[in-house]
Amino acid sequence: MAETGIITGEDGRDRCFWHGNLPEYQRYHDEEWGRPVVNDIRLFEKICLEGFQSGLSWLTILRKRENFRAAFAGFDFEKVARFDEADIERCVADAGIIRHRGKIVSTINNARRAIELRDEFGSLSRYFWSHEPGAAERPKVFDFAHLRANPTTPASVRISKDLKKRGWTFVGPTTVYAFMQAMGLVNDHIEGCYCRKEVEAMRCALVRP
Repeated sequence: MAETGIITGEDGRDRCFWHGNLPEYQRYHDEEWGRPVVNDIRLFEKICLEGFQSGLSWLTILRKRENFRAAFAGFDFEKVARFDEADIERCVADAGIIRHRGKIVSTINNARRAIELRDEFGSLSRYFWSHEPGAAERPKVFDFAHLRANPTTPASVRISKDLKKRGWTFVGPTTVYAFMQAMGLVNDHIEGCYCRKEVEAMRCALVRP
């Protein structure tokens, strides 16, 4: 990997380093991460799971993702917004997820805030994609050095501040940036990763909400 942040897989393809060639993590890198998402349920799921990931590795969350989906009604925020104390206790007792009461309560709170956001903007997708950073905010070359030096961005700071004003929780700038990277609001596949051109083509073809 050295200074490039690129590793070569058993299939001979060059990829971003962070999946470590672990099969399930590599599939996530190849098939999901950075590919633009406009579906409200998936956007809500991801920002909640990024909150759960805080202090942990994303691989830990990825391995529990189906359990999270079962516990939180598929991250249908209309349903999660109706969760009550019994649901909180059920989730706290669920060994298949991260049993952090504060993050569980946060997910329910954020579901209620998501309804408000959707009602105001028409969709979560329209809100989040309206904050997509322009070319002036993006590096001309996205390399490993830039990735290491920038755990947040001006756009993630803006979104974080705005969400917090709206009552969202566990949405700090680093969490929001990770969400932006995963949902394709930016293309942070490192130069040299074979996915970078694929993701860029998808972003170019995307009809923004």
